[in-house]
Amino acid sequence: MSDGGAEHRRRLETLYAAANIQRLFPSVLSLAAEGVSRIEAVIGPEHFHGAGAAHGAVYFKLLDDAAFFAANTLVPDVFVLTASFTISLTAPLGPGRVVAEGRWTSGRRRTLFADSVLYASDGSEAGRGSGVFMRSRMSLRGLPGYGD
Repeated sequence: MSDGGAEHRRRLETLYAAANIQRLFPSVLSLAAEGVSRIEAVIGPEHFHGAGAAHGAVYFKLLDDAAFFAANTLVPDVFVLTASFTISLTAPLGPGRVVAEGRWTSGRRRTLFADSVLYASDGSEAGRGSGVFMRSRMSLRGLPGYGD
């Protein structure tokens, strides 16, 4: 994308922040370049399952969002939808600041593919994700947080 790409990425960041789910899983999305995303969050006991580590829902949320928004940076007109998403939990995730990084891997027309990695507070890998994303018919301009 040309210089309109930076504006599209800023609007996607605002859309992400405005989503109701952010009240349950507060995090910050950064889209520095087309096809790349970074999400930062703080994991605490409210995210833990009975054995004292982050629940799989936390892994899914962060990994899916990272891959999803990396893909949606390439689609300036409509919201993309997650068609399928696979995760691997590679290590227990304890408390602290975590980072999920997403990267678009292929596809631009109807279907896009993107991967993501979740890093624990010490920088070690805690999970991986891989998704298939499809263009929807929902205009981005009409969505809260993205529109004018």
